[in-house]
Amino acid sequence: MSKVLDKINEPKDLKKITIKEKKELAEELRELILKTISKNGGHLASNLGVVELTIALHSIYNVPEDKIIWDVGHQTYVHKILTGRKEKFNSIRQLGGIAGFPKAVESEYDCFNTGHSSTSISVALGMAKARDLKKEKSHVIAVIGDGALTGGMALEALNDAGSSKTNLTVILNDNEMSIDKCVGGISMKLSNLRIKKFYTQSNVYVKKLVSKMPKIGGKIINGVRKMKYSLKHLLIQNMFFEDIGFRYLGPIDGHDIEKLESMLKISKELEGPVLIHVVTKKGKGYMHAEVDPARFHGTSAFNVKTGKSLNEKKADYSKVLGDKLISLAEKDKRIVTITASMKEGTGLLEFAKEFPDRFFDVGIAEQHAIGFAAGLAKNGMKPVVPIYSSFYQRCYDQVIHDVCIQKLPVVMCIDRAGLVGNDGETHQGLLDLSFFNIVPNLTIMAPKGFKELEEMIEFALSLNSPIVIRYPRGSEEYSNESKDKLQLGKAELLEEGKDITILAIGKMVNRAMRIAKKLNDNNISAEVINIRFLKPIDEEAVLKSINKTKFVITIEDNIITGGLASSVEDIIIRNEINDIKFIPIGYPDKFVQHGKTEDVEKIYGLDVKSIYEKILAKL
Repeated sequence: MSKVLDKINEPKDLKKITIKEKKELAEELRELILKTISKNGGHLASNLGVVELTIALHSIYNVPEDKIIWDVGHQTYVHKILTGRKEKFNSIRQLGGIAGFPKAVESEYDCFNTGHSSTSISVALGMAKARDLKKEKSHVIAVIGDGALTGGMALEALNDAGSSKTNLTVILNDNEMSIDKCVGGISMKLSNLRIKKFYTQSNVYVKKLVSKMPKIGGKIINGVRKMKYSLKHLLIQNMFFEDIGFRYLGPIDGHDIEKLESMLKISKELEGPVLIHVVTKKGKGYMHAEVDPARFHGTSAFNVKTGKSLNEKKADYSKVLGDKLISLAEKDKRIVTITASMKEGTGLLEFAKEFPDRFFDVGIAEQHAIGFAAGLAKNGMKPVVPIYSSFYQRCYDQVIHDVCIQKLPVVMCIDRAGLVGNDGETHQGLLDLSFFNIVPNLTIMAPKGFKELEEMIEFALSLNSPIVIRYPRGSEEYSNESKDKLQLGKAELLEEGKDITILAIGKMVNRAMRIAKKLNDNNISAEVINIRFLKPIDEEAVLKSINKTKFVITIEDNIITGGLASSVEDIIIRNEINDIKFIPIGYPDKFVQHGKTEDVEKIYGLDVKSIYEKILAKL
């Protein structure tokens, strides 16, 4: 028996099938997504929640002429399947396969690259304004989750779009994870009235008819509008979206394709900005994801029947951080932690249970997180703020302006630093060493392993100044005890040598030691230094080793420009050291694609074998 999905190769095919077939299609899509993500890993719960909504959007709108901008973008798996990538879907997030986020170079149906939260409304408004200037008639739709509305950029865009009078549709996908859904009988009555096609059509018709009445037409319309608006305010307190200029429609069941299509048709007939409130269930159709949507937000490969991960859970840097903070917070009541809606991902789950009054989840609002931390620090607290590397990009101004200028003791933990693999360009943490390295008053550290991370956390909380600790995703690289006690700006000599100097930072220290062993086996004496502090860098230790070997290699999981290599090159130039060989190992000045971490490292020559061969070639 053929499946409905077999008939769907592009969006226009959806317009040829019945509602009954679309309901069958929804179940087939869930089955395909579940089967694929259980093998590849990926964002499961969010995609299961938007199946019907995506079907309805592509049934009513005409992409790529109409533009759909997906906020965050991790919920676009259904969109990709319905827009000609069905046969490639089994390659999602794999090296050389389709991306887990919208990519304009991948398909004309992906009108804008997204990967970070709260950007869609700004982009949609820009596209709508460009459409108007070009006198085109296309529709522009932003699909944004409720959690993304906590991001300041989304609220700024709502404010601007609401006063713009521009034709634009915002779909608020409320999956009950972050904001309350509308409640109350009056609200539901008005919402039910609005979604009736007759009401909207007659409303538009009467407005047009009355507006033609000489002199008094406009006054009548304004009078009725003011009376209706006053009545709504009297009966309904929560009119935020209409207050800022949007026509609010909803809430509506986001898993009822027929109602969704009806609402979308109505919104196309309305003038000005429209917001449709759609209520969905994260993980819809898969019991384990419905019960625990947070765990299935981003998941590794798992057993479909049991929902259990196929990968053995190992200790990782995030958990080490969380556990150490608990032990330190038991002794020091000034220690507080802040997360930007990533409590579990950054290892703070247990801290939140142990110290609920000293744990703060500010939502997807990284800028606010750092400003908030600055206020806590100014008033005597010791805030620790773990945020993923690529998301720290969003609060760069606050790091400079609110923390570093005032030399406030905020401990900024850069989780997922370096290559993160399958999530690709928008999530790789390859820039943080570079953009933090130029900020005055900031100390930058990177541990070689778990034990050194624990030492660095303790050291950071005693420093009484701004500090960054960056560490990678996943498990430990180097497990040996440190040879020297941690001191500000002091590197660690791990291996003495006379032929070559290897300077490494963070997880690349273990790689440096393995390379040194291979070189020593070939009678090449390699000196290995764990830099520890990128800023202030241990210039004395670097100079002593370079002057001895006249051959230096830097290894970092960051772009070469602005990071460790640049700092070492600066030392060489300032001290006028001549006649040396210098090999900087890191990522090139480009955005790095998605794929398994080990595969991508080989492409860019950061695996042990590639680095070793590069050194031999120079020798």
